[in-house]
Amino acid sequence: MRSGSEIRSRGSVNVHPTAIVDPEAELGEGVEIGPYAIVTGTVKIGDHTRIGARVTVEGHTTIGRENEVFTGAVIGSPTQDKKFDGGISFLKIGDRNKIREYVTINPGTKNGTETVIGDGNLLMAYAHVAHDCIIKNNTILANNATLAGHVTVEDRAIIGGLSAVHQFVRIGQLAIVGGCSKVVQDVPPYMMADGHPTRCFGINSVGIDRAGMPPSEKTLLKKAFKIIFKSRLGVKKAITQIEAELGDSPALRVLVEFLKGSERGISR
Repeated sequence: MRSGSEIRSRGSVNVHPTAIVDPEAELGEGVEIGPYAIVTGTVKIGDHTRIGARVTVEGHTTIGRENEVFTGAVIGSPTQDKKFDGGISFLKIGDRNKIREYVTINPGTKNGTETVIGDGNLLMAYAHVAHDCIIKNNTILANNATLAGHVTVEDRAIIGGLSAVHQFVRIGQLAIVGGCSKVVQDVPPYMMADGHPTRCFGINSVGIDRAGMPPSEKTLLKKAFKIIFKSRLGVKKAITQIEAELGDSPALRVLVEFLKGSERGISR
């Protein structure tokens, strides 16, 4: 291990003298490492990423460009899964993410597996991302949001503070989960969900508008919501009715494919 004072002057990298950085770590141009931070293992940190005070980055972790990691976050520490047998697993983080204070993110459990976080995400303070999760792009995990293993969070989804998501659950794109929710089944794209356990109670109108989707898509999604959640049809029959009555559109295609791929069932 090297102290920050030993590598501080390398290129445009700015490492605080109290930081400790592993010789195997690769730091891109313009990387900043804050006071008392620890970077250990085969870590790669992309250009212009800022690692804050007392952050720990370890393991086989790759962090992309222009990320901000705030005080006390622990990135890449071994999975908490009891099945972990010491194999090599990975954590991959994309670009332009904000990882706030005391967030924890684990890599995969089995040898060769990985946890993947895309681009432009905001993980607020104390959020937890467990092993083998996939977080896509431009999502928000509010304070203390907790993801169990193998959870997938799709583009622009929002998970409210103090919410817990069961393992293998999927949160669809542009879905929003209310604070303090217990999510034990999939939340389909474009839906609002809340409760113990979570249930869907409408479409995410505000999110849909902010995403710039045309009004015609919003109208179709409202009709699809009624078929899925109000008609008392089983999911397969609801899909058949949506396809027969509402036709095809980009948003309906995303929704139907999500429903067809649901293994845990949907929150309703």
